[in-house]
Amino acid sequence: MRNDEVRIGLVVPLQGATGIFGPSCEAVAATAVREINAEGLLGRRVSLEIIDGGAPVRQVVDRVRRLLEREEIDALTGWHISAVREALAPLTAGRIPYAYTSLYEGGERRAGVFCTGETPEHQIGPALRWLRDGLGARRWFIVGDDYVWPRASARTTADFAHDLGLELLGEAYVPLGTRDFSGALDAVGRCGPDGVLLFLVGEDAVQFHRAFAERGMDERIVRYTPLMEENMLLASGPEATGNLFVSASYFRSLATASALQLCASYVADHGADAPPLNNMAESCYEGLTLLNSLARRAGSLEVHRMLAAAEGFGYDGPRGTMTLTRHRVEQPIHLATVDGFDFEVIETLHSGAAG
Repeated sequence: MRNDEVRIGLVVPLQGATGIFGPSCEAVAATAVREINAEGLLGRRVSLEIIDGGAPVRQVVDRVRRLLEREEIDALTGWHISAVREALAPLTAGRIPYAYTSLYEGGERRAGVFCTGETPEHQIGPALRWLRDGLGARRWFIVGDDYVWPRASARTTADFAHDLGLELLGEAYVPLGTRDFSGALDAVGRCGPDGVLLFLVGEDAVQFHRAFAERGMDERIVRYTPLMEENMLLASGPEATGNLFVSASYFRSLATASALQLCASYVADHGADAPPLNNMAESCYEGLTLLNSLARRAGSLEVHRMLAAAEGFGYDGPRGTMTLTRHRVEQPIHLATVDGFDFEVIETLHSGAAG
């Protein structure tokens, strides 16, 4: 840490399948930094080092390693896929605090890694229970990108299915950046499920939704995903998002006082034509807020002092009440359906899939 500045690495995707999130993430992070700098972090001004989390993983790792070796960053945060986190966490563990903001598969325990994103037990299990009870969706097919989060989340989903009396008919995984989903759609058609559970990110999900609707599958098969936001919604188009359900801790349409204040601050900073405010971008706001709030409580950005101050620490944000438990944030999670170009929150989910 320099005498007059705290430098935070912001790892967000600027290219590839997840690059659709990048502009919104950068813009919201700038709003968070402006708010933090009104008082400063530990009396110092915060600045960001933008790191392209959509680049090949080795390039991301090399960039962060150089910054650490030169002592040019004091903390790390941002939305990026679990494959990037898996590579970065060994570099940062015990050295600098790392606020990982994406929804993820759970189980992260490395020293100084604080996870603010949703996990399957709180996000997917309760949503499947609601869809079973509310819509009678009991027979599911999984389609996902082929990397850590979808594969691990699907394994956890199998446990939920057992507890909930659901049937998993099959799974199909595709490489990141896929544009042809005909094989996966053919498999869905052969199985005839009540619902398709999607672990697709960014542009991959957009292409799938369009192809799914083109085949008329949206008229008879429910889609549910834990990863869908306003940029993806706009890119997919309303004709491709009927009968689609999403669970997340944040939607732009949330009406909490803090969420409304963030919307107002975001528009004031970036204008009405700014990149859409969304879950992935807001998660970057949460990551910076957590680093600032926890550092103030600990009186330091040193990992061991932040860890000592972390358990049970809480703060209020756009998502609601956020509480750290075993280095992971517990938070409200909502189920929404698509309403044109926005999401309509229809239920606040309760943790636990059993029953």
